[in-house]
Amino acid sequence: MKRVLLKLSGEALAGDKHTGFDEATVMEVARQVKQLTDDGIQVGVVIGGGNFWRGRTSGHIDRTKADQIGMLATVMNCIYVSEIFRSAGMGTQVLTPFACGGFAKLFTKDKALKYLNRGEVVFFAGGTGHPYFSTDTTTTLRAIEIEADVILLAKAVDGVYDSDPKLNPGAKKFDEIPIAQVVDKRLGVMDLTASIMCMENHMPMLVFGLGEPDSIVNTVKGGFTGTKITV
Repeated sequence: MKRVLLKLSGEALAGDKHTGFDEATVMEVARQVKQLTDDGIQVGVVIGGGNFWRGRTSGHIDRTKADQIGMLATVMNCIYVSEIFRSAGMGTQVLTPFACGGFAKLFTKDKALKYLNRGEVVFFAGGTGHPYFSTDTTTTLRAIEIEADVILLAKAVDGVYDSDPKLNPGAKKFDEIPIAQVVDKRLGVMDLTASIMCMENHMPMLVFGLGEPDSIVNTVKGGFTGTKITV
């Protein structure tokens, strides 16, 4: 692999606290990503905002405003994680689809590729810049735009199952599954918009548990134990 897009959930970065940041968790992610960049692999990152905001669960806030708050939550996450990555010895850039003054730079494909090609980790913050689109959709969109080889989908579970393994002890884990089947069965790997974009643009995904030892490095370097979603 030459270039990957890593999707991290905000909740995963919060660790057992379930809100804010767990610095040990973020440092472990940084350690693994540095191994990839040291080997010449280009890494883009999208982070969800669920450790700060779940506005869609509120019945009192306009959906557009709730999504805007969520976009700002992802900006905070990306700034924080990018600084942890810098402390681990990596160069980073935070790009957003809307102006954030001195906090981040405005996204363009050319700018993202320039930074990736010089070995910096690029954080795609702020979602798509529009309401009604999740960070799943942002992940797929940016992966397609930067021509990533694959999406690395780090989740709380260690792959894709035919039902929720937390609720069904007999849930079956897939080693490999076509994206069309993920869409047809509504398996919830990503939201439907993002899944269809992956299918239409032939963007494969590797789904794995972030909490597994060396999970990011192993996924890229051949020790993969999660689920491969083919196109």
